[in-house]
Parts: sequence; C-alpha cells; structure tokens
Amino acid sequence: MSKRPIEQIAVLVSIVSFGGSIVFGGLRAISTAGNQPIQSQTASAATTPSQNQLRQSQFKEQEQEYEVVLKQEPENQVALEGLIEARLRMKDTKGAVKPLQKLIGLYPDRQEYKALLAQLNKEKAKGEGKGARY
Repeated sequence: MSKRPIEQIAVLVSIVSFGGSIVFGGLRAISTAGNQPIQSQTASAATTPSQNQLRQSQFKEQEQEYEVVLKQEPENQVALEGLIEARLRMKDTKGAVKPLQKLIGLYPDRQEYKALLAQLNKEKAKGEGKGARY
C-alpha cells in the first residue's frame, strides 16, 4: 500500500514537469519568433557584401584551379569550360574570350561556343559604345 501514494506523487511531479517544460518552451519559441524577422533582416543586410566577397573569392579559387590544370593539360575541355564559367561569374568577359577562342579552335563544330563568343563580343561592343558617348 505504501508504494501506491509514492507512485502517484512521482507521476504527478512528472506530469507537472513535462507540462511546465512544454509551456516554457512554447513561450520561448513564440518570443524568439517575434524577434527573428528583425534580426534576419539586419543580418541579411549586413552579410550581403561579405557573401558577395565570399562568392568572388570562391570564383577566383576556381579560376586558379582551372589554370593549374590547363598548365598541365592545355587542351582540357572541362578545364577550359570551367575557366570560362568562373570568369563570367566574376564578370571578366575579356578574360573569358581567350579560353573560349581556344575551345572554338579545338572544337569548331560546337555551335554553343561560337554563339557564346558572339554574345560576349556583342556585349563588349555595347560597353565600348557606351563609353564612347561620354
């Protein structure tokens, strides 16, 4: 008989503890959620320049890795394509033209290379046209 009241007290304490943790956890989640949008807007505004810098440094690293491969294998199609892509992502259209011309020389039947070169030359002409007006 003496075990019965002790078990009831233990169950009651467990239920109260469990209920309290749920209530306090819910309150914490609600208060955090209320503050989070302000923090995320501030954080995203503050990290945008550093994210751009991080991307640029990643593209620069990729460019260097492709250049290393091309020193060993100057006609490596994958490395040439990767180098072009990395330079275009860094907005280095002039730097992308030379490996693209090499790809065209190696693979003259690939129309997408010729089309990309035509597009880059067109953009280059637009940029030079804008500079000439001023």
